[in-house]
Amino acid sequence: MDYKEFDRMVNEAEGGRTWAPSISFPALMRKVYVWMSLAMCITGVTSYGVATSPAILQMVLGNQIVFWGLIIAEFALVFGVSAMINKLSLTTATLMFIAYSVINGAVLSSIFLVYTLSSIGQVFFITAGTFAAMALIGYTTKADLTSLGKILFMALIGLIIATVVNIFVGSTGMQTIISYAGVLIFVGLTAYDSQKIKKMLYDQDSRDEGAQKLALLGALTLYLDFINLFIYLLRIFGDRRE
Repeated sequence: MDYKEFDRMVNEAEGGRTWAPSISFPALMRKVYVWMSLAMCITGVTSYGVATSPAILQMVLGNQIVFWGLIIAEFALVFGVSAMINKLSLTTATLMFIAYSVINGAVLSSIFLVYTLSSIGQVFFITAGTFAAMALIGYTTKADLTSLGKILFMALIGLIIATVVNIFVGSTGMQTIISYAGVLIFVGLTAYDSQKIKKMLYDQDSRDEGAQKLALLGALTLYLDFINLFIYLLRIFGDRRE
């Protein structure tokens, strides 16, 4: 009995039928990580470019109207892509994702003023390793992470509320707790979202525009997980400039 026959028997015993990914599944999963990686590169280059340009940095961080305008634009783009993905063309959705990556890079340029370049690099690699491990766990595990996802979503709402409250309170201790909680939440969300994206693309029988838009949405989700995990880890392990 070869491995495929054994696997078929196990699947039939567990669920009464065999399960197999569509032919398009590997290509769509590759697109998820390619788009995510490209967005990360765009954000990184933009962030460093803004941080090393005094004039642009002053315009972004020194002007409250511009800064808050960028923040609002970020939220608008994320919600726009997520809520209207079925109505948008693939080209429009991709351009919105790229625009978000650029704007996010401009906003994140402040980390180069707060933390040393070496610690930013170190935390980035820590984040990359943690993200890869959790994404692999989420992709390969047979456990259903749906319940975990619901808990993590509620925890994320609590984290956002606590963050807003601490803006006015300014508690260092609370900030530390928020940072550690943020790491735990986004570590879990990385695994959950990886499984969710796998399930979403598993049965797509073609690489048409609809399937590619789902892959793009998956890339945006994982990009957000990575960026948030990086920020919270940086708050914990980053070396501040004197």
